[in-house]
Amino acid sequence: MKIVHIILTHSFAGSERYAVELANTQAEQHQVTVILHKRGCEQRANAIRHRLSDKVQVLVVDGWKFFAIWQARKLIRTLKPDVAHAHLSAGCRVLQGLKGVCLRVATLHICYKKQQHAKLDALIAIAPWQLDAIPEPLKNHSIQLDNWTNTKLTAPGSKKELRQQLGLLENELIFGTLGRVEQTKGHEVLLQAFLKANIPNARLVIVGDGKAMPVLKKLVSDQLASKKVLLAGFSSTPQHWLYSFDVFVSSARYEPFGLVFLEAMQAGLPILATKSQGAEYLQPLFGRDLVAIDDVDALAKAMLKLAADQPGQMSYPMQRFDIQARVQDVVDFYQQELSKIK
Repeated sequence: MKIVHIILTHSFAGSERYAVELANTQAEQHQVTVILHKRGCEQRANAIRHRLSDKVQVLVVDGWKFFAIWQARKLIRTLKPDVAHAHLSAGCRVLQGLKGVCLRVATLHICYKKQQHAKLDALIAIAPWQLDAIPEPLKNHSIQLDNWTNTKLTAPGSKKELRQQLGLLENELIFGTLGRVEQTKGHEVLLQAFLKANIPNARLVIVGDGKAMPVLKKLVSDQLASKKVLLAGFSSTPQHWLYSFDVFVSSARYEPFGLVFLEAMQAGLPILATKSQGAEYLQPLFGRDLVAIDDVDALAKAMLKLAADQPGQMSYPMQRFDIQARVQDVVDFYQQELSKIK
């Protein structure tokens, strides 16, 4: 099968990771091309290009948004794939001008948006709640498939070794979070709750970067906070941080699914989360109640309770999130939808 993925964003985060892992895994058995914007191919740690397999053909577009979209459409017309799979807004706009050229699929990384998705052939939801907004008859060409993680992933070293590498103390209780630092992730609430809880011998580590980072830097500008909170910034080795944590915390205001939840589960971490959409979907696996969004006092109380409970390493049923099985589900969906248009 000839498959083209379109990712015209510039920096690597959860949605880009989904697209890259999907393309890399599909390339083991299919002819896969990924269309990237030139800025996603830059020589920097949070770019996209260097994460793609050598088995994936990469084509590059350039320039401002609408010119890049035009170039991507032209490439797809030349390639004549069986399937073109869009990721995020610009990718969906590419496919809107290609009716009848191939099967046009998009993943709902955030939610259904009429202006992006209504004119496409088929949609993949990552969580059940997303399906409710899809109108008929497009809903008949939609499916919900869980996100995935590498269930064979192991710790890149012992916790003691990792903490030594990262400058963390062996006997600290580390509350950690990982991901893009944006307003929707509620990091400032997490930081305030952690300082309010004032847990002895505990530290909060926030790994990631984004537009909301200046707000966090202001909050930890005093000496006391800076000793208890580490703003680690973007990391090209996030697994090193994840496996050094004792607890994973999500304070998200909005989280459609949360690939990072699967990463934390694979690492065996206790998970404390606010009531985002993704957390509510996965909560039965977490084994603890969720916390109200934007409630500093409730989050601080939950952190104190978790510190007192000291749950230690957790075991989660990860088989349903195995990357090979879930990627095969995507390919099966392509084939199902292709059979409807032939």
